[in-house]
Amino acid sequence: MKKSKKIAALILVAAMTALALGGCGSSSDDGESTENGDSEKTPHYIVATEPTFPPFDTTDEDGNIVGFDMDLMNAIAEEEGFTVEYKAFEFDSLIPSVQSGNADIIAAGMNAMDPERQEKVDFSDTYYDSALVVVVKADNDTVTGFDTLGSDMRVASQIGTTGADKANELAEAGEIGEAVINNGYDTCMLQLQNGDVDAVIVDKPVAETYIAKQGGTTKIVGEPEGAESYGFAVQKGNEELLAQINDGLAKLVEDGTYDELVAKWFQ
Repeated sequence: MKKSKKIAALILVAAMTALALGGCGSSSDDGESTENGDSEKTPHYIVATEPTFPPFDTTDEDGNIVGFDMDLMNAIAEEEGFTVEYKAFEFDSLIPSVQSGNADIIAAGMNAMDPERQEKVDFSDTYYDSALVVVVKADNDTVTGFDTLGSDMRVASQIGTTGADKANELAEAGEIGEAVINNGYDTCMLQLQNGDVDAVIVDKPVAETYIAKQGGTTKIVGEPEGAESYGFAVQKGNEELLAQINDGLAKLVEDGTYDELVAKWFQ
């Protein structure tokens, strides 16, 4: 009899403990319950990029997507309470990837001043100013800038970029013989080294990064042209995400993180 009473008492205590625990918040994988009662998951966004645009967007020795854009976006995400994942696309597929919902953000050294792009996506506040330059082989003394590119020359640039727009414009005007448009700037620079093209039109900081890697076999000539400013992009009408990016960027500029990242990637 005493034994049965003890068992009954133990069952009652277990039941009361379970009830008490059930009243406390707990985290779960589905986000339905948290200690503070917040039922929302941490927002997670896919960031589209084109990783042949160093130092903004490139890959490390292990094949990971890294760069100034990545570090800056990671810092914004941490500041604003969301997480990000990077996926590689060809440059001319970046805007369609956001329009279709296959990505949420573009971080790819993209000129935010382009009117055609502004009609398709919404840009953040700009975070870097740049301009286009001409790159030639180090022993080329004929080309000294945009105005000395000749009608017999092949000039390379990357598809979907302002560099490609400039190369096509020069070709249509007969100022160069052919605009050679490739999927990535790594291909453009390889063609230049191999003598398949006479010059490459590319953004100045990207040119400087490739030249440093190529050990002085190529050089920038002439003055930069076509000032542009880079911005992150989101789907048209996504005001909430755009506001988070702008807010995070402003905070990073104010607290000095932005300057630290510039010093890291542009030395």
